[in-house]
Order: sequence, then C-alpha cells, then structure tokens
Amino acid sequence: MKIALYGKTFGTDYDGLMREVLCLLKEADVDIWVYEPFLRDIQHCFDDIDDLHFFNDSEEIRNNVDMLFSFGGDGTILDSVPLIRDSGIPVLGINTGTLGFLASVSPLESEMAVKNILSKNYEIEQRSLIQIKDPDNIFNGINYALNEISICRKDNGSLIVVEVYIDDMLLNTYWADGIILATPTGSTAYSMSVGGPIMTPNADSFLITPIAAHNLSVRPVVIPDKSVVKVKVRGRSDKFALGLDSRIITADKSMEIEIRKTDFTFNMLRMPDKNFFETIRKKLMWGNDLRN
Repeated sequence: MKIALYGKTFGTDYDGLMREVLCLLKEADVDIWVYEPFLRDIQHCFDDIDDLHFFNDSEEIRNNVDMLFSFGGDGTILDSVPLIRDSGIPVLGINTGTLGFLASVSPLESEMAVKNILSKNYEIEQRSLIQIKDPDNIFNGINYALNEISICRKDNGSLIVVEVYIDDMLLNTYWADGIILATPTGSTAYSMSVGGPIMTPNADSFLITPIAAHNLSVRPVVIPDKSVVKVKVRGRSDKFALGLDSRIITADKSMEIEIRKTDFTFNMLRMPDKNFFETIRKKLMWGNDLRN
C-alpha cells in the first residue's frame, strides 16, 4: 500500500498523533509519500527519512499512491483538491483544525481509523465537484471546486446585480452582495453561514444561495446537478470577486460565466462507524441541552 501525507501548518501539539500514525504505517510496511512543504513541520517525527518518497504536485502522486491522509481542517482538504485533481485518489481527513465537516476523524480516533484503512475496513464517498467554463485559463487548469463557486461584490459598498439562468431559463435577478453556487459538500460551508439549507453528500443537486439579498423574499434554491447555470454580472462596478473554494480572482463583469458539474468526483474515505447525520449533530451541537 502507498499512502501520501499532506498538510500545511502543523503544531508540535500533534507530534504524538503524527508519530502514532507513522508507527502504524511503518509496521504495515506502507510506502510513505510526504508533501515536501509539509516535511519541515513533521520531519522531527521521523526516525529516518531516507526511505520516504516526496511529492510537490499532482503528477508525482497520480499513479504512485493509493490514498492521501490530510492533516488539518476542512481548508486543508480543499487545498488538496488541486493535487488530487481527477485522479480519484481517496482522501482521509484527520482533523487538527477547528470544525471539521470533511476532516471528521479526530486525533483520538486516528489510530482506529488508520487500522481500519490498513485492514480495508472503510467506505468511499464520492463527492460532486462544480466547475466553471474557463477558456482563458484564469484558474490555471483548476477550474473546479469541492465546496462552492462564489460571485461577490469587490471592494466597494455597492450591491452587484447577478442574473442567473438555469438551462437558459431565467431564475432570478439578484440584487445582493453576491451569490453562492454550492455542492452538497459545500452546503455546510459558506452557503450555510448565509442561511442556506444542508444537503446530504449524495444528493444529486446544487444549491444557489444569495448573500445579503436586498429583496428579503429571495430564498436559496436547490436545482438538479445536471443543470447548466449561466450567470451575468451587472452593477456600478466593472469588477467582481470570483471564487472557487479558497481560490479567488478579480474578474471583469463582461466575463461570461457558465457553471456545471464535473465528470469526475472527489473521493472521501469514511470510517464504518461514521455517518453524515452523526457528524452534523456533533459539529452543530444539535440536541444539546441548552439548560446546562
């Protein structure tokens, strides 16, 4: 088995976690690949790095690893999307961040999770991605997102006007700070924070959520994920912010925006004792006795 280790900033508080994971992998004779920028944070956890493999980009792991362990929060998993691309390499999220909807394995659960992986006792969840048509390559070939595509006003106090068409039929003209087009995975992210509903990861739908709409009767809308969405931006400003997850550029309002589902998925490793409803109950503290 070949497993890649990926992460960003990694505090010494989690040295014990990393050593535990490494010990289990080495005992199982796993070929370990380490994201090279991550090595400086975890190098002291290795007894010997001579037998490790290193990678910096997608091509180096595409045909060389079976799965990837992401150490961090949900943002770290989102940052792994440009590495995974369309390779189908499944990802296990070990949460050393904060909320952790995607990185749902806690440090205390990591030992059992790794043992489940090594014994092939896991499931793979296929998560939909959403993409933008990008003929000018403004996103450098990574024109898709796991959570959402956001279209927002840029550096001024004026609303933007966003016309949204679903399969060439006008849905609405939004006067707002912007709109979010979210996947089911992204329904627990930015969209949820501005009042959008939560969707289960296997829902065949996308979600359009306005951000601070001027018309209070405007509500989020769920659409089939086979739809083609076209967006036109108007308003006083010539520029707006266009975001794919955490990657944001400044775009001109003359830009034609066409959005659809990708023909590949992002695969998440799920432990047999985990399910989506349990995760949102715990993370959102549903059912807690507020009298305590």
